[in-house]
Amino acid sequence: METKIEKHLIILSGGMDSTVALYKFVTDLGKDNVVAISFDYGSKHNDQEHLMAKKSCEKLGVKWDRVDLNSLTKHLKSNLLKGGGDIPEGHYAESNMKKTVVPFRNGIMLSIACGIAESNGCKKVVIGNHYGDHAIYPDCRGVFIDSMNEAMAYGTYENINISSPFCKLTKTDIAQIGKILKVNWEETYSCYKGEEEQCGVCSTCFERREAFYLAKVTDPTTYKDKTPIEALIKKYEKGKNG
Repeated sequence: METKIEKHLIILSGGMDSTVALYKFVTDLGKDNVVAISFDYGSKHNDQEHLMAKKSCEKLGVKWDRVDLNSLTKHLKSNLLKGGGDIPEGHYAESNMKKTVVPFRNGIMLSIACGIAESNGCKKVVIGNHYGDHAIYPDCRGVFIDSMNEAMAYGTYENINISSPFCKLTKTDIAQIGKILKVNWEETYSCYKGEEEQCGVCSTCFERREAFYLAKVTDPTTYKDKTPIEALIKKYEKGKNG
């Protein structure tokens, strides 16, 4: 008896991780069994990210839409949001990156995505969190994803579940998977500063560049700061260790 393929809804930011997830599930399930949504929650980099998310979906033939959550911005505090403070540079150290946490961001997005999934015949919601997120982002940790998964299943007629394929993987692992899947890295965006050209030195740019470097994957991105990644690794490691 042929097994029915379950339709998946992907939360697609337009960054590396969620774009690799998009390619993975299109490869595994076929484009007709994948839909994608991006959340505009008022972050500095949403517009640039979503340009890339739309491009990736158009290339792969996946239905895409953008969900407007801008009314939330005035109620939440984070340097990542428009009108917030400066975006930090360096490692994803807690003292550095806590400023960029948007309170319960993944919880909010997963809740809304769950309703959209059930309304559109999807059985699973895909999120691209990875192991490197866990130290600083509470709603990226495995215990949170497991708890949210249980709540979503109990709260829906169709027992909607979460798929978190990279939860135990590093950013370097994701870069290697993306290489195998032939992800177009030029159609991904990471920089938290949100300018047209990615800065290359903010914490998210550094994590992106370091992942490509450690994975031995060519990074085609043009960064505003031309400091070689080897030099940045030494600089940021020294700063992290005092």
